[in-house]
Amino acid sequence: MPEKRLKPAIAGLLVAASLPPWGWWPLTFVGLAMFTSAEFAATTRRRKFLTGFVFGVGWFLPSLSWMWFLTAPGFPIAVALFASLHGVASMFTSGRDDRVVVSPAVHTLIEVLRMCFPFGGVPLATIGIAQVSGPLHRIAGVGGVILLTWVVWQVSALLARVPRRHHRESGRSMSRGTAWLACLAVHLISYPATTLADDTGRSIDVAAVQGGGPQGTRAIDTDPREVVERHLSATATIEPGPDIVVWPENVVDVAAFSSSVELDEIAAEAARIGAPFAVGVTEDVDSENFTNAQVVVTPDGDVTSRYDKVRRVPFGEYMPLRGLLDALGAPVDQVPRDAVAGVEPAVLDFDLASGPVRAGVVISWEVFFGGRAREGARRGAEFIINPTNGSSYTWTVLQTQQIASSRLRAIETGRWVVQVAPTGFSAFISPSGDVHERTSISEGRVISRSIALRTGETLYTRLGDRVWIALLAVTLWWGTRRRRKLAD
Repeated sequence: MPEKRLKPAIAGLLVAASLPPWGWWPLTFVGLAMFTSAEFAATTRRRKFLTGFVFGVGWFLPSLSWMWFLTAPGFPIAVALFASLHGVASMFTSGRDDRVVVSPAVHTLIEVLRMCFPFGGVPLATIGIAQVSGPLHRIAGVGGVILLTWVVWQVSALLARVPRRHHRESGRSMSRGTAWLACLAVHLISYPATTLADDTGRSIDVAAVQGGGPQGTRAIDTDPREVVERHLSATATIEPGPDIVVWPENVVDVAAFSSSVELDEIAAEAARIGAPFAVGVTEDVDSENFTNAQVVVTPDGDVTSRYDKVRRVPFGEYMPLRGLLDALGAPVDQVPRDAVAGVEPAVLDFDLASGPVRAGVVISWEVFFGGRAREGARRGAEFIINPTNGSSYTWTVLQTQQIASSRLRAIETGRWVVQVAPTGFSAFISPSGDVHERTSISEGRVISRSIALRTGETLYTRLGDRVWIALLAVTLWWGTRRRRKLAD
């Protein structure tokens, strides 16, 4: 009995160990196969729920540990909530052979739910992030994180059945064979799918500025002017030559950017280098609200393009249920003001001497949502910018997972991704998901690279997520229906 209770916990820990910063991606398959086996052995709904719940705790407790330093009460709540969701998913499986189809489908649908709920979705510590360095990562170019998660879970469930491969019931053997063939077909399709986005024949030189500074500091405790000066100092080392210079998220924190000294200083550097700047700007709306935007500043000092962050960080950039939580005595003053969500498309336009260039832009948290980068690509973005700010987070758990998410976005869209942060990590990521020029935490550094501008659409860019969610639902329905037939 103790062994049975430990098995799902160990399985969850193995999945956690497959995620960055640890990154031992084969352990995903070991952990999921072990969990599927434990789930199959549970004979009651209560036992199945506990199996899924314990597995989830093992998975999310280490991989979301960074939350402890930001919100000690929120951390165990998030772990318990996500673990409970997988506990509920396990209750939908039976003690029969349907786990080969039903278990991967229902648990993947729970991961889809995590991308939407609560507070607009919390897609952290996902299977896709764990597998970006594995052999199946190209599948993201076909169906994004959803299809990648499904295939990985499906393969793991099939591996869990290998010791029983001599099962005498041909119908169930046929189901397993069909599942294996489907996984293989998806993997083979993924290779040409990622080549549907092509180089335009143009390339641009991009400089990304990481000003440096201490890690684990809250924005409300940081001198905004100090942050600007670090980035001005790093920018001063750039010689004329780059086509575009990128600064990180909310490096400039002012009441009104258009009348600020910071705009004049950035414009002066843009004129010296001869290149427009993409700058992260936080501005006041009123005493209770602010905006978080990425803007384009030309060498003439004009602000010619702007994108306001659409997906805000719950309990970071805004306080959900602020009135209720305040009445309950929660420390809502930790988030004194709420960010106003943007509504414009996720793109920035640059007017270069070589011709106009359009960049997709996903600000920080948005890089965990495949749909934001996809929107930019569908609107003609030729590369993607991910300005971010991870200086509030202790350790590097979240930052390494963000790099992995940027890699997924690059594969999904077939575009170069430029990730830039004030204290790290900053990097260039190729359309195949390879990381170049990655910085260290807290260092002040400018990274530069020539990147190819790309057009066209991968299968994921064309199809999005809905088709795969629908297919998951159909698969779950078919699996449960087949289960009933086999039981008769």
